[in-house]
Amino acid sequence: MAFFSFGKKKEEEKKTSCCCVSNCTMENMQAAEEEKSLKGIKILGGGCAKCNQLEAAVMEALTELGMDTTIEHVTEYEKIAAYGVMTTPALVVDGKVVSYGKILKKQEVVKILKAMNPCCI
Repeated sequence: MAFFSFGKKKEEEKKTSCCCVSNCTMENMQAAEEEKSLKGIKILGGGCAKCNQLEAAVMEALTELGMDTTIEHVTEYEKIAAYGVMTTPALVVDGKVVSYGKILKKQEVVKILKAMNPCCI
């Protein structure tokens, strides 16, 4: 009779691998965590058409609001995983994931940006 262990994984295994991507090392994950604290707007995704549509909507919203903010498109999977995002495209404002798994319209992005920075807009 075989016995199976359904317990938790060893703590060291959890710390060293985040997903099935082979280049997820502890150093890469730490660098991704540090990058999360940077202010600004980020689009998380592999560069597909949906990611590009979200980026275009964000650019239109920034133009409408008169904001001169740069947009960074993050395509590295270990950096995306550091945000806890499993479904792309995702929108990150000042280190906080505000949307994931859908393409926002320009007006939705405007509403989000106004809510995040009410004194600046």
